Amino acid sequence: MHKLLTDSPGSGQFLLGNEAIARGAIEAGVAFVTCYPGTPSSEIPLQFFQLTRETDIYFEYSVNEKVALEVGAGAAATGLRTLVTMKHVGVNVAADPLMTLAYVGVKGGMVIVTADDPSLFSSQNEQDNRYYARLSGLPMLEPTTIQELKDLTARAFELSESLKLPVLLRTTTRLNHMRGSVTLGPMQAAITKKAFEKDPFNTVTVPAVSRRLHRVLLSRQEQALALAENWEANQIIGRGAFGLVGNGMAFNYILDAVNDLNIKDRTSLLKLTFSHPLPRDLCLQFLKQVETVLVVEELEPVLEQELKALAYDNGLDVSILGKNTGGLSRLFEYNPALVRQALARAFGLEFPDPGTIDDSDIPDLPQRPPTLCAGCPHRATYYEIKQVYGEETIYPTDIGCYTLGLLPPISMADFLICMGSSVSSACGFAQAAEQKTVAFIGDSTFFHSGVTGLVNAVHNRHNFTLVILDNGTTAMTGHQPHPGVDGRPIDWNRHRVSIEQMVKGCGVEDVHVIKPFAVKKSIETIRSTLDSPGVSVIISQEICPLFAKSAKTAKAKKPYFVDPDRCRNHRDCVRLLACPAIYLDGEQVRIDEAMCVGCALCAQVCPEKAIRPI
Repeated sequence: MHKLLTDSPGSGQFLLGNEAIARGAIEAGVAFVTCYPGTPSSEIPLQFFQLTRETDIYFEYSVNEKVALEVGAGAAATGLRTLVTMKHVGVNVAADPLMTLAYVGVKGGMVIVTADDPSLFSSQNEQDNRYYARLSGLPMLEPTTIQELKDLTARAFELSESLKLPVLLRTTTRLNHMRGSVTLGPMQAAITKKAFEKDPFNTVTVPAVSRRLHRVLLSRQEQALALAENWEANQIIGRGAFGLVGNGMAFNYILDAVNDLNIKDRTSLLKLTFSHPLPRDLCLQFLKQVETVLVVEELEPVLEQELKALAYDNGLDVSILGKNTGGLSRLFEYNPALVRQALARAFGLEFPDPGTIDDSDIPDLPQRPPTLCAGCPHRATYYEIKQVYGEETIYPTDIGCYTLGLLPPISMADFLICMGSSVSSACGFAQAAEQKTVAFIGDSTFFHSGVTGLVNAVHNRHNFTLVILDNGTTAMTGHQPHPGVDGRPIDWNRHRVSIEQMVKGCGVEDVHVIKPFAVKKSIETIRSTLDSPGVSVIISQEICPLFAKSAKTAKAKKPYFVDPDRCRNHRDCVRLLACPAIYLDGEQVRIDEAMCVGCALCAQVCPEKAIRPI
């Protein structure tokens, strides 16, 4: 039995933050779960993927976040408790339905997890999705501890049903990936089927309906405000003149700093877990009992600006500090030392500098830049494309493992905005630039948002080559399935969609499928696209070796070695491929047989045929 199904209220489990969120949804009786995977949220849907064999909870890896939200909206409109998870940039993809779903509302509780990523550990930006709550008019909850991740997730379903609105649950990477002890609560039974009650004049958003629904949304916001004012986890702690306001993980740093500075008796803390709509009366009570306020919030000054406006509107003479105070910037995530320094500076406190440990006698750690894994088929595809198209070609790329094509010696990533942008931006480059254009996109990303760009390219007669890197899984986020995956090895009984048929269905006539580890044949095929008019598509098919190993479908292959008697030290294997299994031992090229997966790419590149299987 999966550990999250343990029906033992009051007992404890040591959980990852994302596991705690999943457990909270289970305790609330969640019946329907959708997602598009993305770090730092990916472990939430992973739990339900594992649970599908043991429960009646419906779960799907949707084709993208917009689809995930729309699928979930149908279930929530029917009355089922629904969870939709995504990373912060995924909400950008889902924003179109989100804004209008706020008008329509829900019947069954609906919780939307937005996992923000301060410091961009695995993202292309570090936007602050608290603004989405303000933009959509939806309530937002922000847990601060591992226990609250579970408890507030469960409470969010109740809140959603009472307001008839989706509820945004905002986390950050540090919360998603923290671990701690969680006290379990009772589990409600999931109701997995209901009859949909037709009500088109409240659910079909033609202008006449939406004008009225906007009024309904505003009235529900007033209800949400009243609930936020009396939300027990929104609280003022202490009666001191030093005011401190925090949200999410930053509130824990505040607690640490207050303890380190020994100023508990001199502080008042405002903890906001139901952070939008802002509980104005509670905040006013807080502002009236302090002299100076420091707002500690990662990324944007959302609370800081709202509290300043509240103080101004009510004529309060209180100093409110925040960004640009003691190193508190709009950049990156915070840490306990940074927050402690900011508190000391804001309140004029003496705090001895603990100094730094003298590590001058410790050698620097060797650099380990991110790189494609040993045996990654993308490395072979990149090599082959460059042999044909050269270095002057424009190479738009996309979100996935192949983004690592940015680094030398591959150096074949010239432009990237978001998921699917490689195909659409290639249309622009092909029309505007003098060079040839070759775009790269992965299999999962192609389904996510590459198809529409391809249709645009065909319709508008753009002239470029699209390379779809099909490694049979959503590799970068943890080997989740997508519509093109063979689900049999992982017991995922869903219909497989052919990328080749889909590409041809979009109107592309020049379509080629290559096996990238057959280097010579692949290069010949790629060369045939050089002068092809319009859009040509190359589908590079080879399973991710890590996924094949975990799915137990990998065929055992002998690792390779460099024969020193044949090697003439051309180092093409190092200079052109940079496989992490290949290294220099003095002046001699060698292969780490523990890392080598036997793909034979380097053996085919070596001009002396000095690389052979052991």
